[in-house]
Amino acid sequence: MVKHLLMIAAIAVLSAGLSLTAVSTAESGEPDPTGSAVPTRSASSVPTLPDLGAPTFEEDFDTPAAAGGPFAATYAQSWQPYPDGMGGKYWSGKIISAHDGSMDVAMDGEHGAAGTFGTPTGAWTHVGGTFSIRARATGGGDNGLAVMLWPTSDDWSEGELNYPEGNFDGAVHAFHHLMVPGHEQEKVSYTADVSWRDWHTYTTQWVPGKYVEYYLDGRLVMSVTHDVPTTPHRYMFQIGNWGSSGHLLIDWVRTWDRT
Repeated sequence: MVKHLLMIAAIAVLSAGLSLTAVSTAESGEPDPTGSAVPTRSASSVPTLPDLGAPTFEEDFDTPAAAGGPFAATYAQSWQPYPDGMGGKYWSGKIISAHDGSMDVAMDGEHGAAGTFGTPTGAWTHVGGTFSIRARATGGGDNGLAVMLWPTSDDWSEGELNYPEGNFDGAVHAFHHLMVPGHEQEKVSYTADVSWRDWHTYTTQWVPGKYVEYYLDGRLVMSVTHDVPTTPHRYMFQIGNWGSSGHLLIDWVRTWDRT
């Protein structure tokens, strides 16, 4: 969630042997979240996302729609925003529009945005699946984004999978949170060697109770086999109501539910 921006926790449980694999997409090795070197892999040997077929849900934001009501009406079957004014922070209706084939979150330093992708009924029922978003940001210094799979029950201990997350003037991370009550803020992480300023595709593949895999532009970058959710989650994002003006641009969103 946005509250985690700029936080990369040192997770004591990693040293106890919990399973996490970070995969380098570079020719040289890079550190994994435990601080150990990842064995060198060539780019061609890194696992890639398999062909998933037709998505269960997809939105390309091809229909132009202004903020202030038209966007919400046009994309009512694809976007379920938090109510405007929620928490005194989120005002999606004021700042989200669609143009030039993208969803545009116009950051102004005063209004944040948050909501869930999917239909009014289907958005809340994901138990496993593959979730993918293509996005970039311009401006927005000191603000940031958290795209996440969050429990529909709002019970944090059912698991939180955040990817991508980070401040726009910093790094792009994946944060996989623990499911131990009282320790949910602890997490394992991956830091990508990419910029928010460029278009990238971020994909989370979740097999309930077994593993979660995180992909960057179709290449596997982290696999986690502990603290894997088994209950319904929603695919959503939050962006803060602070920082400099700028734009979060989302080219498309795709989800593939498990059958």
